[in-house]
Amino acid sequence: MSHTAHRAFVLSVLVLLLAATRVNHFAAIPDASWAVFFIGGFYLARWTRWAFPLLMVFAVLVDWIVIRSAGLDFWQHYCVSPGYWLLLPAYFSLWAGGLLLGHNYHGAHWSVLAKGVPLLVVSVALCHLLAQGGFYWTSRNVAEPTLAGWAQNYAQWFGPYLRTTAIYVALAAALQLAVEQMLKLHQARRDIHH
Repeated sequence: MSHTAHRAFVLSVLVLLLAATRVNHFAAIPDASWAVFFIGGFYLARWTRWAFPLLMVFAVLVDWIVIRSAGLDFWQHYCVSPGYWLLLPAYFSLWAGGLLLGHNYHGAHWSVLAKGVPLLVVSVALCHLLAQGGFYWTSRNVAEPTLAGWAQNYAQWFGPYLRTTAIYVALAAALQLAVEQMLKLHQARRDIHH
């Protein structure tokens, strides 16, 4: 598979994952949006200038479709506030984490895990700071925002968002490792027969 075909395949999978899980943020299958952007940064670094905006537009489109199909005005929905636009830098912080992890990647190794875990935690923390902060400080649904209330809300939701993102990223990493091992085995078999 060529590099372009590989990237196109990954992008297609990420779009499908975003569509399948973003439709209801509290469904039985957790929303994979944050992981999609981290994984996208890792695999689609060379396509960042158009793949990241494409995924952002698609995420907003899914939100719009879900909210409108419920018979609600997009801007009147509970989760939508002027801070909604902070999702752009929030999701880019995840993309950047994936970019940094993928930079000079030469195959699965323990050093990648040692680099990846802190990158994922910091990326999720920054994304959560922007996304949750944007909502908390600008939403009409928070009657009297305070620093203490914001900190409590941030702490309450950080763990679940980190856990969900980490699960999806771990699944992607396991799949990456399996593919690398299969390719090594295939190459070893070819070397034996030549």
